Amino acid sequence: MKLTLLIILAYSNLIFTDVVENLYEIKNPKPARILFVGNSYLYYNDSLHNHLRRMVEESFPDYIDLLEFKSATIGGSKLSHHNIDHLLEYKNLEVSKPFELVILQGGSSEHLTEESRKDFLQYAELLTSKVKDSGSDAALYMIHAYVKPHEDYDPGMLGKVVALYDQAGKITNTNVLPVGIAFANAYKEKPNLKLHKDFDGTHPDILGTYLAACVLYASIYKKSPVGIKYNYFNSINDEDIKFLQQVAHKTVEDFYNIELTN
Repeated sequence: MKLTLLIILAYSNLIFTDVVENLYEIKNPKPARILFVGNSYLYYNDSLHNHLRRMVEESFPDYIDLLEFKSATIGGSKLSHHNIDHLLEYKNLEVSKPFELVILQGGSSEHLTEESRKDFLQYAELLTSKVKDSGSDAALYMIHAYVKPHEDYDPGMLGKVVALYDQAGKITNTNVLPVGIAFANAYKEKPNLKLHKDFDGTHPDILGTYLAACVLYASIYKKSPVGIKYNYFNSINDEDIKFLQQVAHKTVEDFYNIELTN
């Protein structure tokens, strides 16, 4: 099933509209074995896959012994840098069975030039095809935009990222995980929130990683993250947790045009 949704996104001074087909059928609606493929956006702050796993363990206690989340990351990498054939041989990563979902995250600069966008789309098509041929579902992790003081900061970056990932999702019939939009929505409500590292304006801080985990939890399991008690071992305060969970909930519902379960 495909749902068509008119996205109207306001970010800083940017307003754009795009019609996107956001929700594609998947084989495994409740995956226990997930592979994350990407770069430092995923491994910062104790690694995104760990945060998602802890949320899933809390919500689905009967799944605790079944969960096998793995992360294969290369600093500064693009999709083209990953040996997906090796990674899909699940025994290479000491997993008991083939992965049920593979999340693919592209490089942060792949939207910048026509050549890099072309390469991104080419490898998105190649990698998602190989993932699906292996029997797994694939998903594309929409990156967040740079903020100051990054040298390539551009108020219009998110629009370019959304357009690129939308195109990739359509070409490959693959679900896009709207992390970048959630970052923008959070900043729109709380401009002083610290989702990025101050020193570079690109890598996520712990609140950014927590928000991304909430978006993935809602997008993958179609379940609201609101009410999850996980707080990274008491390192994130209740106010921030509630806010980030609500942002993720609304972003995912709006993006897929669905109603999440509690």
